[in-house]
Amino acid sequence: MTTASRKNPRETRTSSTTRTVDGAKSFKAPLPEKPEPLGEELFRAIDRSAGALSAQMTAGLSPAALWMAWADWALHLAQAPGKRAELAAKGWRKASRLGLHALHCAQEDGTDCCIEPLPGDRRFADEAWRKQPFSLMYQSFLLTQQWWHNATREVPGVSPHHEAVVSFAAKQLLDMLSPSNSPFTNPEVIARAAATNGANFVEGYKQFVDDVSRQLSGEPPKGAENFRPGHEVAVTPGKVVYRNHLIELIQYAPATETVHAEPVLIVPAWIMKYYILDLSPENSLIRHLVGAGHTVFCISWRNVTAADRDLSLDDYRRRGVMAALDAIGRIVPEAKVHAAGYCLGGTLLAIAAAAMAHSGDDRLASMTLLAAQTDFTEPGELGLFIDHSQVDYLEDAMWQHGYLDSHQMAGAFQLLRSQDLIWSRMLRHYLMGEPPSMNDLMAWNADATRMPYRMHSEYLRKLFLDNDLAAGRYMVEGFPIAIQNIRAPIFAVGTERDHVAPWRSVYKIHYLSDTDVTFVLTSGGHNAGIVSEPGRANRHFRIAGKTDAEPCVSDDAWAERTPAREGSWWPAWQEWLAARSSPQRVAPPAIGAPDKGLPPLEDAPGTYVHQR
Repeated sequence: MTTASRKNPRETRTSSTTRTVDGAKSFKAPLPEKPEPLGEELFRAIDRSAGALSAQMTAGLSPAALWMAWADWALHLAQAPGKRAELAAKGWRKASRLGLHALHCAQEDGTDCCIEPLPGDRRFADEAWRKQPFSLMYQSFLLTQQWWHNATREVPGVSPHHEAVVSFAAKQLLDMLSPSNSPFTNPEVIARAAATNGANFVEGYKQFVDDVSRQLSGEPPKGAENFRPGHEVAVTPGKVVYRNHLIELIQYAPATETVHAEPVLIVPAWIMKYYILDLSPENSLIRHLVGAGHTVFCISWRNVTAADRDLSLDDYRRRGVMAALDAIGRIVPEAKVHAAGYCLGGTLLAIAAAAMAHSGDDRLASMTLLAAQTDFTEPGELGLFIDHSQVDYLEDAMWQHGYLDSHQMAGAFQLLRSQDLIWSRMLRHYLMGEPPSMNDLMAWNADATRMPYRMHSEYLRKLFLDNDLAAGRYMVEGFPIAIQNIRAPIFAVGTERDHVAPWRSVYKIHYLSDTDVTFVLTSGGHNAGIVSEPGRANRHFRIAGKTDAEPCVSDDAWAERTPAREGSWWPAWQEWLAARSSPQRVAPPAIGAPDKGLPPLEDAPGTYVHQR
């Protein structure tokens, strides 16, 4: 044993001695002792507890993230005299336009407006807003809104993310102050109150009390009881043929004498219940596929609890997609599978397909991505709520409960579409006294689920923040996976008004894949664009394919050169699936495989869909 090896380890850890060039001893600062893991956990738990308590008071929004965005904007605006001068000049011009408009209105009726609402802004569409003093009120509001948009945009030096956050926050505050939201400045409300002798306010108050009581008690909104899974919705006949802790696999009964040899597996998002793809019989995508001669399987995800806090994103891959493929392989042996994923389910399917390609697993006949992102560099308006501060804040809230509560997710989505989901609803139901309406899609939207702490944290950090999947850094079973390795043909669908997965972000699958890609851009939003059954009016879509040998074009160039077609994209997808299936149709497979340990367990839609 050497002299060095006989030294006291404690002394070696706490001090260090060296010699200078002339041989003199020189003492370094003591080396820090390795902190005890228990102490680290204790200190981190204190931080988590404080963050969780704060999150309860801020509806899950990080005050630090908002403060940093405001400080970035305010400090850069303070050191930009040119921008301030520009805003002063614009403010003066807008005040002059408003003054001239008021002067003309005083002299004659029917004077043209000095500013028009943005496309899609229907708050001031009623003719009553053209009369004074209401015309002057809403014109002043729109000019103020336009000025603040200019003030929060193009400030030199502000980061794009902070600029978007400040602009979004300013818009939310202004929307609160809109004259359309006050019973004293909204001519439609005033007219309704005069016609009903104020009964509209009584009805509105009743609805407000009912909504608050339902929210506090955890009950669904009024009317949702008319759309129950297994009764009015999710009624396509089928059986649960496989169940584990995370999924139930539903196999749907055939509706034709012969079927395509390759079955279809649908991987829905676990942020909501699966039956958005099996709503009422007339707008069920699953029923449409079954009626076209496909054997359809669909995953129904478990609604997790605090006990599932440690479920990982890879657990969803292994116990979800891969477990479903294994079960299908026992029911329909030696048949390849057309796999389709919606939203988060599509992202998970892309991860699973890339991992399968790496390991030589060729069970996929094709892959369909419905409003699903694989590149998160441009995640859309949802990115307003995703930065390192906000993610850490969400992790604190999830750490306390073990999951992300559905109300927090619903609140974020409502803010993204506050005019439609908050203020217009308040106007119609609480001020105008109109009774609430409900349909199957709205009832499904209220049937929210929870997401486990570990999985959602990994999803936000690895995909949203670090974009590991697109960069080829995402690890599965110890190795990085790449979308470029997928050789199955891809069918991708984006929707024109998607605020969750913008179509230009979905389009990026062209840049990541080395296989044939068929892309569809359809009218509608994230949900209504996918639930687009044949026969619905005012629907259109664009579709174009690209082989792996053809060059990519930009999203704008693609949209410009691809003509729009009237109708639903569903038949086009079904034809695409049929063209990539075996030419000969076969007899429908049996439901389940009792001889292989997969007996039918119960009727669809199963039990997981009913979990609260």
